[in-house]
Amino acid sequence: MNAEIKTYPDLMTEEELIDYLRVPQVSKSKNHHNVIEHLKRMRDLPRIHLCHKALYPLKAVREWVNKGTCR
Repeated sequence: MNAEIKTYPDLMTEEELIDYLRVPQVSKSKNHHNVIEHLKRMRDLPRIHLCHKALYPLKAVREWVNKGTCR
């Protein structure tokens, strides 16, 4: 199996976050941005705002995922 290793920037855009979280593969939603909006409102998805745009710190998102992981 030849798996491509993808790297993500320290501050991800919403499109990069959608790809990072694999939203298209796990959600039946036709609008992936709605999934991210839900995660921001209901699950406290970490983000910062720069110039009226949300950016998602990779390290904080990883910690958020780990914290929400059932063990």
